[in-house]
Amino acid sequence: ESVDYGPVFVQEPDDVIFPTDSEEKKVSLNCQAHGNPTPTYRWLRNGTEIDIESDYRFSLIEGSLIINNPSEMKDSGQYQCLTTNMFGSILSREAVLQFAYLGNFSGRTRSAVSVREGQGVVLMCSPPLHSPEIIYSWVFNEFPSFVAEDSRRFISQETGNLYISKVQTSDVGSYICLVKNTVTNARVLSPPTPLTLRNDGVMGEYEPKIEVHFPYTVTAARGTTVKMECFALGNPVPTISWRKVNGHNPSKARLRKSQAVLEIPNVQLEDAGMYECKAENSRGRNVFRGQLQVYTYPHWVEKLNDTQLDSGDQLRWECKATGKPRPTYRWLKNGVPLWPQSRIEMVNGVLMIHGVNLSDAGMYQCLAENKYGTIYASAELKILASAPIFPLNQRRKTIIVTKGQEVVIECKPQASPKPTITWKKGDKALRESKRITILPHGSLRILNASKSDEGRYLCQGVNVFGSAEIIASVSVKEPTRIELTPKKIELTVGESIVLSCKALHDSTLDVTFYWTLNGQPIDFEKEGGHFESIKAQASSADLMIRNILLMHAGRYGCRVQTAADTVSDETELLVRGPPGPPGVVIVEEITDTTATLSWSPGADNHSPISLYNLQARSPFSLGWQTVKTVPDVISGDMESAMAVELNPWVEYEFRVVATNKIGTGDPSAPSRMIRTNEAVPKSPPANVSGRSGRRHELVIAWEPVSEEFQNGEGFGYIVAFRPNGTRGWKEKMVTSSDASKFIYRDESVPPLTPFEVKVGVYNNKGDGPFSPIVVICSAEGEPTAAPIDVKATSLSVSEILVAWKHIKESLGRPQGFEVGYWKDMEQEEAAEKVKTEGNESSILLTGLEGNTLYHLTVRAYNAAGYGPPSAAVRAATKKSPPSQAPSNIMWIQDGSHVSLGWEPVRPLANESDVMGYKVLFRQEGQSNSQVIETQKTSAVVLLPDVGVYIIEVCAVSEGGDGTASPQIRVPSFSGKVT
Repeated sequence: ESVDYGPVFVQEPDDVIFPTDSEEKKVSLNCQAHGNPTPTYRWLRNGTEIDIESDYRFSLIEGSLIINNPSEMKDSGQYQCLTTNMFGSILSREAVLQFAYLGNFSGRTRSAVSVREGQGVVLMCSPPLHSPEIIYSWVFNEFPSFVAEDSRRFISQETGNLYISKVQTSDVGSYICLVKNTVTNARVLSPPTPLTLRNDGVMGEYEPKIEVHFPYTVTAARGTTVKMECFALGNPVPTISWRKVNGHNPSKARLRKSQAVLEIPNVQLEDAGMYECKAENSRGRNVFRGQLQVYTYPHWVEKLNDTQLDSGDQLRWECKATGKPRPTYRWLKNGVPLWPQSRIEMVNGVLMIHGVNLSDAGMYQCLAENKYGTIYASAELKILASAPIFPLNQRRKTIIVTKGQEVVIECKPQASPKPTITWKKGDKALRESKRITILPHGSLRILNASKSDEGRYLCQGVNVFGSAEIIASVSVKEPTRIELTPKKIELTVGESIVLSCKALHDSTLDVTFYWTLNGQPIDFEKEGGHFESIKAQASSADLMIRNILLMHAGRYGCRVQTAADTVSDETELLVRGPPGPPGVVIVEEITDTTATLSWSPGADNHSPISLYNLQARSPFSLGWQTVKTVPDVISGDMESAMAVELNPWVEYEFRVVATNKIGTGDPSAPSRMIRTNEAVPKSPPANVSGRSGRRHELVIAWEPVSEEFQNGEGFGYIVAFRPNGTRGWKEKMVTSSDASKFIYRDESVPPLTPFEVKVGVYNNKGDGPFSPIVVICSAEGEPTAAPIDVKATSLSVSEILVAWKHIKESLGRPQGFEVGYWKDMEQEEAAEKVKTEGNESSILLTGLEGNTLYHLTVRAYNAAGYGPPSAAVRAATKKSPPSQAPSNIMWIQDGSHVSLGWEPVRPLANESDVMGYKVLFRQEGQSNSQVIETQKTSAVVLLPDVGVYIIEVCAVSEGGDGTASPQIRVPSFSGKVT
């Protein structure tokens, strides 16, 4: 850090309880402070500084104190950390080092306690030496049989004794007191105390005697849990009850151990007071009263702040703390008590030092303490003592102003104590007047400057440590004037304008022009080319605004700045444009075909709105569409209209667009989506026609009505038909709105019987219109004859040609044929199928397996279905071509002739026999090969052109061409040159 400052605690030591039997034989008391320079540390025990160097058991790690092999006799006590740097010292809070241990009971045999039956008894624990608190319990006869506490038996956690209010025969036995250290959890057992019954009779009844009770004064810290004990001996066994005298028991209070303990958790100041415990039986009662006092540790309300003062000033520090009892205050300087002196006063937490000097600098601490604790607050006091010095920004400068302006020449030297300020103009002392005054902080102010104020001014600051001065020159110029034209402009969106700004100024001053819009500087880079600043000449500037937009309307300012003054002028630019979007569109009323809408007008952008258009959007429209309205033309002064000719039962959104003579503006936000009311459908289906079907079927088809025109829920179709020349209509309901055909089947209807047909519509609101009547014939049916003369011919390893003939029929005319084929080892159900269309009478099956027997059938089909299949025929694909390529190819070239020879190909047993060979050759770079066929193992090839040729040879078989030989490349030099 660059700033120097005194020490500030980051961590202060906490109380430590160290178990004497701990395996870690060291204690750590933590202390850490910040400061610049880095602080050093010392430690005090019970107010005396520890000489860490002289005792090997002590060591410092940063600021923390480590004590090795700690001893209760040598090391227990109160510890404080003292941290120091060049600015002073501060003392930490007190931390108590306490040792936890638990001694052993005395081994002396304990005498038996003998009582009468019915008598009360107290068995003493007499605990061993211990630190800190211990918990008591009692063992009956042998461990771990513990004495259970009830209304008759009570173990006091204050005395450790066992109280039995009325002894019974079952109580006879041996009693052992067990104590447990709350820190180390160590436990020890006392020698047994026998309890016996006397044989001289039974104790009679007697009134309660309170044997154990809370102190007359109980003190407790706020927020802790208070436990008050009260138990009595008596016969019969007494009942214990509690009350707060002059008040109610706290609602949070709990009774424990058969009401022998009153427990108050999170005790507060209002819980303090007189408490009474009452022991009562049939023979009488006994009462004990004690005072509960609740205290609070001191708590800061107001702390100290670091302070800097000039030498000679007065210091006043105040610290405030709350607490019960009320805290008192002490002060430390650099860790040592501070006492009242001639200049130093200390009253109720207030410290005052008059006429501070360098000896008063240091670290101060205020201590607020009551009997229950002490808290510390620290602050640093710095005393400033220095000769005057001027900051760089005040030294020698020239001030240029215009006539009539106010001039302020700063003179604020840094010094301590505060310096005396004097001013000169030239060589003469400055005389103050109504117009020329020296301000309280030392600066010079000149009002209504004139030429006579020009000159050289000197300011001097002096204190006991020295002096310093600054010089400033004042120059007074003529004021600048400005003219911005034109003064008020009205433009239309898209137009352009030039604003001109002229300045009249002192000729010795340079001027700079700045342009603003609504008080903000115009950013010429970000305005998309709309603005351009044009510097016409030294004393004028123009602002060009091109293709003006609505957003460019406002107050345009020209600011002219010189070294002496700044002046500005403004002009108002009003931009007319298309209207802004209208306000929220509200659907006021809805019918099946109309919607009444209202809206609020948007901005007219300085040109009155002439008309509005309503637009609607539905799931069936291509975006927003203008709708017809009533009135037909919506004038600009209207704020409601009715959209008409809407479709029933359709969800619509509406918006409004405003127009003025400049143009059409942006649309309003869409209205909420509404659905028009239901109505009887008005649009019958279109394109009612017939379709192919099975024999005795009448197939009626139509184009379904779009949801847009169904006009309501429950939409469906009414199909009406009758044979030509008859009177009555047969009607059938089709309830699906998506249906596009209806099939009527009647075994008595001959094929191609003409019917008159019409299709109507309906919904939940009623029946709509029918389509125009059309004539449709009943179906002619599926083919009835199987193809004849079916032949299957194997062409290659993967191809079979299937051919057939078909008997012409007057009805059930085929639209094509289907060939089914399957392998010899497969079932017909697994057949693969391929279709032809039209009057084809053959088909080439490809992609078959080689050397495989296939079964094949053919059947005709049309839209009504399939006819019967032909009888199955059989055909086997050829064996595969030879897999071996021609080998050992040799060639001899003679001009353009190449003689080739090769070894014959030997086919395998499952391959086709070799029938001959093909020689394929092509010029390098071309894809089409020329072919020479031969039955020999040699051939002569004529290479017609100059170039490099690629030559391959393969065997030819019934199953196709075999594997080609490796390519050979042969150059040709004697062919014809193209």
